[in-house]
Amino acid sequence: MLIKKRLFLLYLMLYAPFCIAENEMPGFFEANYTLYSNDTKVGLIERRFFQEEDGKFVFRSESKTTGLISLFKKIHILEISNWDLIESIFTPLHYTYNHTKKKSKRNVEINFDWQTKQIVNRINDKTWYMETQPRVLDKLLYQLAIMFDLKSGIIPETYFIADGGKIKEYQFEYIADEVIKTPLGEFNTIKLARHKLNSKQETYLWCAHDLSFLPIKVVNHEKDNRISTAIIKSINGLGFNSN
Repeated sequence: MLIKKRLFLLYLMLYAPFCIAENEMPGFFEANYTLYSNDTKVGLIERRFFQEEDGKFVFRSESKTTGLISLFKKIHILEISNWDLIESIFTPLHYTYNHTKKKSKRNVEINFDWQTKQIVNRINDKTWYMETQPRVLDKLLYQLAIMFDLKSGIIPETYFIADGGKIKEYQFEYIADEVIKTPLGEFNTIKLARHKLNSKQETYLWCAHDLSFLPIKVVNHEKDNRISTAIIKSINGLGFNSN
């Protein structure tokens, strides 16, 4: 009996951060961000979370350079996470990432087969096979998981991500509560940080209380000392309509 109880507690520890009732699903939304490289405006990001007719969920992110910079450096990135809520758990099904430049393309496709417990990861012409594991997410879906965890009062710490033919740990830490000014006004936020081991690259997120903890500002400190910043410019959904 004691062993069964311990196994049950272990199960809760593994799955609790991602267990969600259907009526607690994060609200659907469309959010647009302005992207800066250092202090120069270089592009736009559009993110949409919605549900398809078959009941499956889609989280979509599209980034592209704009203005004068696009004449010299035309970049388009499209990321799509198709997923479902299975037994109240965020469950990735299919993930794609398409990065197009003038002279090169990077196409990533990850299929999650939960019946055979296998993940098939294709990057251009290369293919990797991995076993699934509890709590594994894709590189886009974990960002929705952060929103839900914060809304549930859980400070994100570790997410397991299928990335580049491996299961990687994305580790986060709480930094502070901050008030952030945006084109939509001021928001009370929780600031989180993600640090990469043995790397200068760092990511900071400011997640707004009044927008179900949607990140309204994201700052990336790149390896080459360049700073990329995304700041929200408009949103429809989550109780807010900026039109």
